[in-house]
Amino acid sequence: MQWSLFLLILMGQGSFFTCQLYEYHFINEKKNWTDAQRYCRDKLTDLATVYDMEDMERLRASTENEDEAWIGLYNIRGGNRTWHWSLPGVESNAYRWGIHEPNDSGGNEDCVMLKTENTWADVSCHRKFAFICYDDTQLHNDKYYLINIKMNWTEAQNYCREHHTDLISGLSQLEEAQGVINNYFQTVEEKRLWIGLFRDTWRWSNGSTSSFRNWKYSKNKQSKTCATVLKESKQWGSYDCTSKKPFFCYEDKVILIKQNKTWEEALNYCRENHYDLVSIINPVEQIYVQEKAKEANSPYVWLGLRYTCTLGFWFWISDEVVDYKNWNGTETTNSCGHAGAMDREGKHKWFKKPDQEKFNLICSMC
Repeated sequence: MQWSLFLLILMGQGSFFTCQLYEYHFINEKKNWTDAQRYCRDKLTDLATVYDMEDMERLRASTENEDEAWIGLYNIRGGNRTWHWSLPGVESNAYRWGIHEPNDSGGNEDCVMLKTENTWADVSCHRKFAFICYDDTQLHNDKYYLINIKMNWTEAQNYCREHHTDLISGLSQLEEAQGVINNYFQTVEEKRLWIGLFRDTWRWSNGSTSSFRNWKYSKNKQSKTCATVLKESKQWGSYDCTSKKPFFCYEDKVILIKQNKTWEEALNYCRENHYDLVSIINPVEQIYVQEKAKEANSPYVWLGLRYTCTLGFWFWISDEVVDYKNWNGTETTNSCGHAGAMDREGKHKWFKKPDQEKFNLICSMC
């Protein structure tokens, strides 16, 4: 990249500004869930999708109203149950099931325990085991905490989120925590631990794949079909969808442009018509942007990610540090003339692409 272009990018609208890719709006009008969904789709984007605990704080901050309020989660009773990891952004595409597992041997068994053979079994979420919490604020050797208090799965999840980050999630975390697991199993007779894998039939109004759930423990949540944020705990409850309640909408702040442009043309287009090419600084934003990328008519979509030959590193044009990364392994220290694009299909990884290739683009609007 020419030095003059590098300066132009850093002086652009995106510098020194953090954009929320979606905004929440509390609507203090009581409607049933379907009418609330229609209102949000007509006036904003859709009923609120929630991606992590930070989003829960944003919902909390958007209103002082004390009523329970609808969000965009609903239950497809009788639908396929889908496996998810409790920690947002962890893909559930690799499993270590024991023989004949999962088997629903006791009815619907929607939570997963780790057994002494390091294999998994599906069990009722109401059973009580010890569990392991993951804490992303700690150094490598101190990220995993064995909690030797027997709780049901939802209570264990809530405990981990309150005191650490989340229940242990994904194969890589389980492998890193192997020493903690082995030490525990050597000291107890009942070699059982909760892990953060669960399945359900709940889906989001906008079709998002967000796995985040924040239920208040209840044995009856499957008997209702629409979700609310509860006024006391800010956790979630379930109600008959015909009940009338206020609700949360969200407003989209990113847009897919189905025009093929070079990276520099894409940058100029976004700055002239919206705000900037989109940046991705955490796993939640990755999930959000990849939903847009799925609708592209080019194999990749341009992101606001660029390599500077002058300084020899990748950077976001919003001036965010490239801390969170989702590369497919193609980024190198010698990537002159390249910019970052997301794969439309597959795992939506980031690829370095020559900046003269032409793809669709995703703009941020703030």
